[in-house]
Amino acid sequence: MATTSDMATSPESTPRKRIVVVGLGMVGIAFIEKLIKLDTQKQYEIIVIGEEPHVAYNRVGLTSFFTHREVEQLYLNPVEWYKQHLTTSSLTHHLSTTCLSLSPSSKTLTISPPPSTPSLSSLSYDHLVLATGSRALLPTSTPGHDSLGVFVYRTISDLQNLISWSTLPRIKGSTGVVVGGGLLGLEAAKALTDLGVYGRVVVIERNGWVLARQVDEEAGGLVVEGVRGLGVEVLTRRRVKEVDCDSESGERRVKGIWFEDGEYLACSTICFAIGIKPRDELAREAGIACSEKGGGIVVDDSLATSAPDVYAIGECASWQGQTFGLIGPGVEMADVLAFNLTQAYLHTPRVFKRPDLSTKLKLLGVEVASFGDFFADRDGPKYLPPKVKRDLKKSGGKATVKALTYKDPFSSVYKKYIFTSDGKYLLGGMMIGDTTDYVRLVPLVKTQKALDIPPSQLILGAKKDSEEDDDLPDDTQICSCHNVTKADLVSPLKSGACTSLGDLKSCTKAGTGCGGCMPLVQSIFNRTMSSLGTEVKNNLCPHFPTYSRADLYNIISVKRLRTLPDVMREAGADADSLGCEVCKPAIASIFASLWNDHVMSPAHHGLQDTNDRFMGNIQRNGTFSVVPRVAAGEITPEKLIVIGEVAREYNLYTKITGGQRIDMFGARKQDLLQIWKKLVDAGMESGHAYAKSLRTVKSCVGTTWCRFGVGDSVGMAVRLEERYKGLRAPHKIKGGVSGCVRECAEAGNKDFGLIATDKGFNILIAGNGGTTPRHSVLLAKDVPPTQVIPIIDRYLMFYIRTADKLQRTARWLEALPGGIDYLKEVILDDRLGICASLEAQMQELVDSYFDEWAEAINNPAMQERFKQFANTDEGQPPMEVEIDRGQERPVMWPREDEGGSAKADFKGLREKWSSTTWQPVLEASYFKGADELPNGISASIKRGDTQLAVWRIKGKYYASQQMCPHKRTFALSDGLVGTEPSSCPSSALPPSPPTTPPASSPSTSPPHSPTSSTAPVTSCSTNPQGPTSPWISCPFHKRNFSLTSGSCKNDTELSIATFDVEEREDGMVYIKLPPVEELDRELGTKKWMVKKGEAGEGQLNELDELNKRKGIEGKKGRRGRKPGASEAGKEVWKKLVEAVGGGSGGCGGGPELEW
Repeated sequence: MATTSDMATSPESTPRKRIVVVGLGMVGIAFIEKLIKLDTQKQYEIIVIGEEPHVAYNRVGLTSFFTHREVEQLYLNPVEWYKQHLTTSSLTHHLSTTCLSLSPSSKTLTISPPPSTPSLSSLSYDHLVLATGSRALLPTSTPGHDSLGVFVYRTISDLQNLISWSTLPRIKGSTGVVVGGGLLGLEAAKALTDLGVYGRVVVIERNGWVLARQVDEEAGGLVVEGVRGLGVEVLTRRRVKEVDCDSESGERRVKGIWFEDGEYLACSTICFAIGIKPRDELAREAGIACSEKGGGIVVDDSLATSAPDVYAIGECASWQGQTFGLIGPGVEMADVLAFNLTQAYLHTPRVFKRPDLSTKLKLLGVEVASFGDFFADRDGPKYLPPKVKRDLKKSGGKATVKALTYKDPFSSVYKKYIFTSDGKYLLGGMMIGDTTDYVRLVPLVKTQKALDIPPSQLILGAKKDSEEDDDLPDDTQICSCHNVTKADLVSPLKSGACTSLGDLKSCTKAGTGCGGCMPLVQSIFNRTMSSLGTEVKNNLCPHFPTYSRADLYNIISVKRLRTLPDVMREAGADADSLGCEVCKPAIASIFASLWNDHVMSPAHHGLQDTNDRFMGNIQRNGTFSVVPRVAAGEITPEKLIVIGEVAREYNLYTKITGGQRIDMFGARKQDLLQIWKKLVDAGMESGHAYAKSLRTVKSCVGTTWCRFGVGDSVGMAVRLEERYKGLRAPHKIKGGVSGCVRECAEAGNKDFGLIATDKGFNILIAGNGGTTPRHSVLLAKDVPPTQVIPIIDRYLMFYIRTADKLQRTARWLEALPGGIDYLKEVILDDRLGICASLEAQMQELVDSYFDEWAEAINNPAMQERFKQFANTDEGQPPMEVEIDRGQERPVMWPREDEGGSAKADFKGLREKWSSTTWQPVLEASYFKGADELPNGISASIKRGDTQLAVWRIKGKYYASQQMCPHKRTFALSDGLVGTEPSSCPSSALPPSPPTTPPASSPSTSPPHSPTSSTAPVTSCSTNPQGPTSPWISCPFHKRNFSLTSGSCKNDTELSIATFDVEEREDGMVYIKLPPVEELDRELGTKKWMVKKGEAGEGQLNELDELNKRKGIEGKKGRRGRKPGASEAGKEVWKKLVEAVGGGSGGCGGGPELEW
């Protein structure tokens, strides 16, 4: 037989191959549709031969034809679809055409000339697909089987003949008989009933109950009762001996039926529904192997026949000695074959496996379902879970099962579920009258996973001891940084002490540490306020009181806004406002998601949050991390060597991350350019570890190396990471691709994850770790490789368009009305008609990608920003370091209540300086262009041992200490500037701090123009003279300090020193400062930098001491001996080896271990 490796080759630029499909039924069209969908490289032209005069129609829904009598309503695709794909997919269809013969050696078909092309009598092919289906059986050995009035129930033509027959006058009021009480027989009985001309409709079944192939006797009895209740008679245990005919008119017409028991039934019409026979004659006559028992074209697991490049699918195919009369297995065959013909060069070829013969339908108003091994209690279990098989083999026992049965005669409901004898695995079952659990139970059987509930709960449901309450207990810790519980958050809201999220953060400190708890804090705030009857608005911040992040995204997109002033003017509460630390990064992210300009471009740099500002994650000591992209974790030795050399040269702490790449920590701001130049020159690029964007797509090795691999997980992960790298989103995005169900890449807890199956990939979405972990949910199953990217494109763009600020995909999906079902409709079914738009927008972003670091190292203007101090090239360490496990890292932060925070009255220093003079610190040209920028321009200044921060914002200067007292970090100049929105006239921002009369020396000469005056720190609502002064938000933990008074807006225990500052005619910027010695005494770096020992003993010191006492040598995570080196250890090791089977079985232990 043909091999799967022969099927699909990389398309490159080869001419199209011809696939001829014989049979335009439901399986044939399913194959064609799937082939067109997967053939993205346009490898094939398709010619399909249909024997009937109709295009493919829904054979399963034939009964509805008796109601509407319109063939077109049964068409699976309108005629126009075929015309469309004649152009787009090279699909040609010939109707009313019969295949007369087949020559596998010459790869040709002889056909009856199609009406559409009379000159066509033969066709050549590269691949031939036989989907000839089956024909309805007639009992040819039964006398009278060919009489007028005898019908079968298979095609539209059969139904049209039956309808014509029923219009004859002699039929009115007569008896119509259906022979066969299977699925098709009951459908035929409904058809005769719907005709409305028969006085009686009788179903004859040779077994003791109907649907004998699907349900047991008790269930079949219930179906019989239901059918009889609808007026259809059912005769069981009856066999037809002869069809009685009336020949008086010269024509042999049906008169009645003689049964084998001698009984007689008068009737005018007989419809035989006793089974089907595969149509294999074309293949059989061509010498292709066919099954002698039962018929059917023999195929292997790839659906290949004994002839090269000839395949068979559907009811005509015999696989492992079986043919299948259900549509499901046929469609599965079509999927497998189409996949292998188009995707096998990208993925492990698929094989056809034991099909799921589960059925669920409604027959004559009765709901019926059977699933899995539904006769396991009668015939013995055929398909046991692997673990059960292993246990039986080990014990030498015999497989037994137990059935759990429920019967409600009042509601005509019957359920029987069959389990392994221990009740741990569901094997199959059947349902009559109530099939609502069908979709829930079928996956349990297919996955063969052990149950985690008692079997009875599958029928009766779980017992509830009390009302369910999935809310968090009051003592649940929400913020681990500040040990804030849920009760701590709810109490001030209920008392009225806090009325906004900002109030709650200031009051409880929740969310002001690492910030990881904020989604949960927000959720608790929203729920509590709603319970108090207070409307919770989803507005971005006070600057946009009526718009959410998603609203702003749409406004910016539709109006094509590109700067913060544009957005403020179009949507803000105050057109002249500078925004704040909340809305600026959100708008910057929207700009990046739409326009993808460089984050360090002048218009956008001042909007960036902490990490994007210098394209690196800021660390505890003010240094940055350097993370080059390592797509899918795949890296060459040459690049590894460069990373090692860079880390060694710049003394960087290195660590392998959970995202399969290498982080280098401790890079000084002034070294970032040179570090990245070395990396870029070596062929590396930004890993965007600093951005709310795609981080990594993790992968296992898949088929690249793993013997269990099903899919090329590395190749797919590389493609996905290369496609979405640099994509900005409301929050960070992580992906994963696993090469098989062993799930080594942990794709099931990622924002998007792929798990390879033999059919393609399962796509999972909206999972994440963090403070509230969430497992991913299934978006689409068995997606072919070529369809993965369009689906993920749509999903990510829809998330980017609609998510709230800093909302992970998990929380977004939880909040999305309609949840995963709605998302599937939008992404997979195109319910909103936006899939093409989503894909096009993503492609536009992908096409606009550039490496931000490669741009920065070659841009002089950007290079100027990578300095620690603007007035000197000197550097100054902001924190002491220590050696840990052979690498240098910053010392630990002390607790805030143990000296970690500097709670001195810094804002009061203004009144305590012994004297002050105006000191020139920086050329004013440094601030050129500041007045047009959303964050102005800032600088860090070194004066003696003191670090100072200077800003020019909207024509005014401000100055303060560089240190944020919260964690004694030195980075205020890199923070975001914010102001309160104002409805007042806003000709200018609040003035700088008040000045003192100038002295006579040049260094204290009067300013060129006054730029400061006294202004209290109030909001516009209480100060009609203008808005409040700007504040600076610390880039570490968002403590907000007024640049005039020095007060902290969200932590009253903290403050900063502020200074008068002005620009003079000599082109210099002056700050009014005390003597250097006094300045250093109060604000010096050496005084306030965090030092070794302040945090006390290390967090793991107690553990290290405990290990020492137990005689374990080594410390800090390093073992000094091999396992089992001590006498006690040797004994433990010996027992462990014995427990796993004496050490046999290699690294995986004995053969019984499950991995």
